[in-house]
Amino acid sequence: MRVLLIGSGGREHALAVALADDPAVEHLVAAPGNPGIGAVAELRAVDAGDPAPVAALAKETAADLVVVGPEAPLVAGVADAVRAEGVACFGPSRAAARIEGSKAFAKDVMAAANVPTAGSHACRSREEVAKALDDFGPPYVVKHDGLAAGKGVVVTDDRDAAAAHAATAPQNVVEEFLAGPEVSLFVICDGRTAVPLVPAQDFKRIGDGDTGPNTGGMGAYAPLPWAPPGLVEDVMAQVVRPTLAEMARRDADFTGLLYCGLVLTADGPKVIEFNCRFGDPEVQSVLALLETPLASVLYAAAAGNLADAPPLRWRDGAAVTVVMASEGYPAMPRTGDVITGAMTPAGEPVPGVLHAGTAVDAEGALVTSGGRVLSCTAVGADLAAARENAYGLVGQVTWDGAQHRGDIALAAVHGDIAVPQTRPPGLITVPGDDVGPVSRDTRGAFRETGPLSRRWGGVS
Repeated sequence: MRVLLIGSGGREHALAVALADDPAVEHLVAAPGNPGIGAVAELRAVDAGDPAPVAALAKETAADLVVVGPEAPLVAGVADAVRAEGVACFGPSRAAARIEGSKAFAKDVMAAANVPTAGSHACRSREEVAKALDDFGPPYVVKHDGLAAGKGVVVTDDRDAAAAHAATAPQNVVEEFLAGPEVSLFVICDGRTAVPLVPAQDFKRIGDGDTGPNTGGMGAYAPLPWAPPGLVEDVMAQVVRPTLAEMARRDADFTGLLYCGLVLTADGPKVIEFNCRFGDPEVQSVLALLETPLASVLYAAAAGNLADAPPLRWRDGAAVTVVMASEGYPAMPRTGDVITGAMTPAGEPVPGVLHAGTAVDAEGALVTSGGRVLSCTAVGADLAAARENAYGLVGQVTWDGAQHRGDIALAAVHGDIAVPQTRPPGLITVPGDDVGPVSRDTRGAFRETGPLSRRWGGVS
């Protein structure tokens, strides 16, 4: 199989590693990619957000499958253009990608499908924002309606700050605040069949203890030892299937990755966001635990044959990802600093060190080129071991002004995450829709079916 991967971030480096590990993949091209991805894929230049050049590149490279990583190309219609050329594409159509491209559209879909979510108001004026803030009260939650690279949300007790954030966008969604731990659940879809992956949790704030502004994500871990039994089954029944049915009713069948951002409340899981692609940095941890070859699963979804795919296989243990960012991130990240410790003497990425905002300068040095620069992903027998291994990688990499959080997965390791209990504990069956049941305990016990890839940290 010949695969074209679109994107250049840490998510795409993780996808590239997993795709390259699939024996069915004979050639992998990434566009535009980054220096880390270049170790496992041929890099090609392309404007990832322009549908026509991406579709042309798919034909030029004789791709059997195109995998679109970021959200912006999907919202722009890249998947539609690729499919129009007769090439299978893992990623939703422009119409279906609106579920991430517009918060107001997503809320409308959830309302029509009776999906549990936070109460909200779509606001187009300062007066509407003011009324919504008064209706819901603090903590105030204000979301820009369009794409914002994970930084369009403000949660604050300061009403003036909430109103000021809303004033920076033409349309906003103001929501009620939901109390409880957050969960990211990825679901692979082919328009009819849906298969859930391992739940994960990410860390959106820049500082330890969830302080400071929101970012694109500063770390993640999987699985969730504290997740209530029945969580995945409940989300599939109450959220995923109704949402996919409503999208189909709107002639926007969803083929690709549906990301369900959830809060576990006293009333059960509620949706705080939908995304139309893998989350970064959660996908780094999730893919480190996936034993099933990735390309075959994504191709089955792109071809509409997910129901015929075998159940996913998962390894025992846990994975932790710690993001390293540039000085000044997220407001004004500094670039051009020389990175040391991220590459082996042979010039390949250190296993588990995934590139995002990196580049090679005129002197051949690896330098920072963005806000989130690298993510360090490691596995371990349990969450504590995976965390120790991930921070071991962090300690090997440095540049002037590098910053990272020191508390990724720490509360979970210490058992300090309080979850409202809505049902008794026990082993559950997680249905994969037409695929059939996949038994697992959502608290984190996964059967090991093979050796861990040496491309991930913590594997000796």
